[in-house]
Amino acid sequence: MPRLLLHTCCGPCATACIERLRDGYALTLFFSNSNIAPRAEYDRRLAAARKLADLQGLPLVEDAYDHAAWRAAVQGLEDEPERGRRCEACFAFNLGRAARYAREHAFDGFTTTLTVSPHKAAPVIFSIGSRLGPFLATDFKKQDGFKRSLELTRRLGLYRQDYCGCEFSARPPT
Repeated sequence: MPRLLLHTCCGPCATACIERLRDGYALTLFFSNSNIAPRAEYDRRLAAARKLADLQGLPLVEDAYDHAAWRAAVQGLEDEPERGRRCEACFAFNLGRAARYAREHAFDGFTTTLTVSPHKAAPVIFSIGSRLGPFLATDFKKQDGFKRSLELTRRLGLYRQDYCGCEFSARPPT
């Protein structure tokens, strides 16, 4: 079975992705989310990803949390609207780390749970991922993927957040 690294933004989003991928790939979850702030929120999301990995019997790699490096990657884009250039820089930062890990550990490819969200544009993510290495372009929101992730999250009792993760997405709209 091909080895696939699944960049995991959070446990809830990973649920439906795992369900779709596990029959065709040997999956490893990769939690790399230095964009998440504050640190307590990062820890809650990591705990949900750990719980999901344990329940699914899948390995979970925890990338180093480096919020300062992420802030440097999005510097100058703080006031961009959601779904704008800041988000693209964020995707490139996190997917770049996943691609590097996949290369360094001889994975056949990588993909991301980000596309399960109705708030994320799959074509933008596909463009970024495909520039970084062997990327499996899958729009997990198709075929009611987001709805399925909500059902599985409730069933498994996973913590579900109400913003993408960065401090800029958590602020109230102006």
